[in-house]
Amino acid sequence: MSKDAVEETQRPERIAKVLARAGICSRRDAERWIAEGRVAVDGAVLTTPAVTVTAANEVRIDGKPLPAPERTRLWRYHKPPGLVTSHRDEKGRPTVFDALPAGLPRMISVGRLDLNSEGLLLLTNDGALARRLELPSTGWLRRYKVRVHGTVEPQRLAALEKGVVIDGVGYGPIRGEFERQQGSNAWVALALREGKNREVRRVLEYLGLQVTRLIRLSYGPFQLGNLARGAVAEVSGKVLKEQLGKAETEAPASRRKPARAGAHADRRR
Repeated sequence: MSKDAVEETQRPERIAKVLARAGICSRRDAERWIAEGRVAVDGAVLTTPAVTVTAANEVRIDGKPLPAPERTRLWRYHKPPGLVTSHRDEKGRPTVFDALPAGLPRMISVGRLDLNSEGLLLLTNDGALARRLELPSTGWLRRYKVRVHGTVEPQRLAALEKGVVIDGVGYGPIRGEFERQQGSNAWVALALREGKNREVRRVLEYLGLQVTRLIRLSYGPFQLGNLARGAVAEVSGKVLKEQLGKAETEAPASRRKPARAGAHADRRR
């Protein structure tokens, strides 16, 4: 084992993060399990999630040892419209994870697509990887194809390259391109590096355009391509390692300064 790997296993981490990384639950579920008295560390039942552990600690769930973390894996998923990107929905709506094929491990999404959005959604079994890929500092470009109701003004669309502030929220540079008008509808292409809550919809609404279809085509180097709607395909370990290595070396050069600082929020489109 390398020196870096040894240091990683010895580094203290919050217990909820450790449980999530093991692929058995989300951080929120981990906190709930702790509140229910289901989690013990070195024989002591936890009463708070404000606990850090290392590989030297024995963690048990319902009296059973915590399984060893699986190798980090990543999948491309072609999300259809009508699915919520959540493991559970308080309104009882169908979720992305309900629709996945049987036999897959427990996964979480890298960012989100809202109920009516479709296209590429990345899924992983590693919560740390998901958070890493979601951060604007990773510098990865997200590309979208959007159908809108209304007449597009190419100059206003191009002005988004400078960033925009809407209702006090700053949105970073967005590269917009008018593709074609079809009667009262039009198609536009958008590319952005930030990820704020419903960013694409809010920015286009600011331009007086109503989004009627939103398709994510790519997330960083990963493409929707010809992946069939509802299908899932695993990214090979070799490709994943290569692309994560590129992200480390290329992100600083590709970062773009946002028009105004804003809170990093849930990445729904």
